[in-house]
Amino acid sequence: MVETKYIFVTGGVTSSLGKGIIAASLAKLLQARGYRTTIQKLDPYINVDPGTLNPYEHGECYVTDDGAETDLDLGHYERFLNVRTSQANNVTTGRIYQSVIQKERRGEFLGKTVQVVPHITNEIKERIQILGKSGDYDIVITEIGGTVGDIESLPYIESVRQLLWELGDNNAIVIHLTLVPYLAAAGELKTKPTQHSVKTLMESGIKADILVCRTEHDISDEKREKLALFCNVKKEAVIQSIDASTIYDVPQLMQKEGLDTVTLKKLNLSDEVEPDLSRWNQFLERHKNPKNEITIGLVGKYVELQDSYKSILESFTHAGAENEVKVNVRSIHSEYLSTKTIDKKLMGLDGILVAPGFGERGIEGKILAVQYARENDVPFLGICLGMQMAVIEFARNVLGLEGANSTEMNEDAKYPVISLMEEQKSITDMGGTMRLGAWDCELQPNTLVHEIYGASEISERHRHRYEFNNEFKTEFEEAGLVASGINKKTGLVEIVEIPSHPWFVGVQYHPEYKSTVANPHPLFVGFVKAVLNQKKKQTNASLA
Repeated sequence: MVETKYIFVTGGVTSSLGKGIIAASLAKLLQARGYRTTIQKLDPYINVDPGTLNPYEHGECYVTDDGAETDLDLGHYERFLNVRTSQANNVTTGRIYQSVIQKERRGEFLGKTVQVVPHITNEIKERIQILGKSGDYDIVITEIGGTVGDIESLPYIESVRQLLWELGDNNAIVIHLTLVPYLAAAGELKTKPTQHSVKTLMESGIKADILVCRTEHDISDEKREKLALFCNVKKEAVIQSIDASTIYDVPQLMQKEGLDTVTLKKLNLSDEVEPDLSRWNQFLERHKNPKNEITIGLVGKYVELQDSYKSILESFTHAGAENEVKVNVRSIHSEYLSTKTIDKKLMGLDGILVAPGFGERGIEGKILAVQYARENDVPFLGICLGMQMAVIEFARNVLGLEGANSTEMNEDAKYPVISLMEEQKSITDMGGTMRLGAWDCELQPNTLVHEIYGASEISERHRHRYEFNNEFKTEFEEAGLVASGINKKTGLVEIVEIPSHPWFVGVQYHPEYKSTVANPHPLFVGFVKAVLNQKKKQTNASLA
């Protein structure tokens, strides 16, 4: 049992350098050496959580088992570590200020003037140390959102400065991620941006212990020595992070650079046990050497930004490797699907996934995509809103319920086959008020999902308000759309499937949130396998 150590990851020069991937990769290496490791993200924006943010603004909103709506980086943390995160793993400025203001209203500061220092910084320090004080982890890695020098990040940087002093030598270190750009006109890498970034960090009272330098070209020994000299770090602490073909290569690249070794040395921890990456390497081997190839259409409303469906895309990577299949994902904007364009847009797809989302825009296109998949025997997976669109499509085109809809889209729908939960009807606040987090689901025997999961009871994560309307359940089942997963506590339908179809499943929850490298989600694995089998079947039929 070791005293909890802390690693702070800051960023400089520019955003989007990949702090989350570097943090997750280092955590993976430390975990592979036997250290109990977790990661948390501190986000400087004033939203209380990402739940009310448009996906175009911030990418997908990731949801944890305990119902926290968090930054998408927590998805990377879970996918790399195969360790569940929680409310404590994501903190925003909005949540910090909300907590401090609530304490002030309760009189907890005894009439003192509430200030950024010490009250806001104390709150930040307290949040940083929650995971460490739990006794569950040897090492806590804290990623500071934003870029050094941003006004929004200053309270976090000051909190880190104080913690470094309070925790003492060898108990906390700072890893600074910067950019070393290549100037084609000069034909060389430039270290000056990194020097200025480190200087800005030092002006805040923090000295970087390790530099991780993002680059498109190898950094020479000469450049490393220059960076070490002018950024006041040891040469072995200048780590190159060169562009990789996949994010899953980064742990190996960081191991070769010695990031985990130098980190353990600075934290005065043993590095005698070599990292066991055998399972990880098996995954990479299968991922990079597929035996087959399929194309799946991802029909959504936010396809212009890949991060909007980050967890779905990564789930296909995991499931593809498990099946030794290369999964090509073709993004299809549902707003531009119509009866005139549907055949052209969806032609050549081996499978169709209709993605989650909110609001009326692009809904009819999603319904058309479901109809195409159902009528043409194309393997189909609908997630959350995608499942609801499958229900509406079936109601309209099989049951003949003209005008069937969700009350989210039409409050006065003649046939509200999807409707608002009773307990949601009086809610006016948008943030954190949906059915969130892990909910149990009972799988009906002799169904496709029961076979896929190999279990009778499962737990999956949710993020929605509207539900399948049980008043229509009998009518649907008699026509061939089976409710194969039910929440026993509420009686709500969680899963629908069509047994007469090659593979047609709609789920109210978000399976993509639980898929990891070590444990690819069975629903995605089953979907990819079914798509491949159907493709082979059709190919054989055409050759006969």
